[in-house]
Amino acid sequence: QVQMVESGGGLVQAGGSLRLSCAASGLTFRTYAMGWFRQTPGKEREFVAKIGGSGVNAYYRDSVKGRFTISRDNAKNTVYLQMNSLKPEDTAVYYCGANRNYYALGSAGTYWGQGTQVSVSS
Repeated sequence: QVQMVESGGGLVQAGGSLRLSCAASGLTFRTYAMGWFRQTPGKEREFVAKIGGSGVNAYYRDSVKGRFTISRDNAKNTVYLQMNSLKPEDTAVYYCGANRNYYALGSAGTYWGQGTQVSVSS
């Protein structure tokens, strides 16, 4: 059974930093693309960043480029999202996702964690 558990969310002032972690189990981690998505009330879940199984091919939504960094440690079955220069508009519940198909991440067949709240005050 696949399980993914996010941690590291919290309340931070604008300009601050947070590091999210997502620990996965029940899958062959290195064979899965991993990604981060976020959702605010009344809106659809949106893509934030993703990374290939070997740790290459990191890709970001435009609004977080240069501020967020995705990375993974395959020895620990964990993916990270380092978030710097946070803005109030980054406030959301952040979810990690896993899919064997890098290009299908976020679509059908994606495994999801339960989410962690990130709140950025102005």
